Amino acid sequence: MIKVIKKGKDELQIEIDNLTIAELLRTYLWQDPATTLAAWQREHPSKNPILMLKTKGKSPKKVLLDTIKKIQNINAKLISEFKKLK
Repeated sequence: MIKVIKKGKDELQIEIDNLTIAELLRTYLWQDPATTLAAWQREHPSKNPILMLKTKGKSPKKVLLDTIKKIQNINAKLISEFKKLK
């Protein structure tokens, strides 16, 4: 589940129901030079994390979608390598 908390010209905050995905996105978002802030927080361990993204010169939605595409490509390569092990 993803829920948009805040959406602006250079800022995006989304609630994600998976801490591992939030951390994976945070890590890879920093690889985009347009990223000025990529972090997550949560009020309590029982709450979902909120991923915060701020950008400069590129929309945060574009940065997020590009990052997701990059992660998908990495996953596809990993799957391909694992299939070769059989």
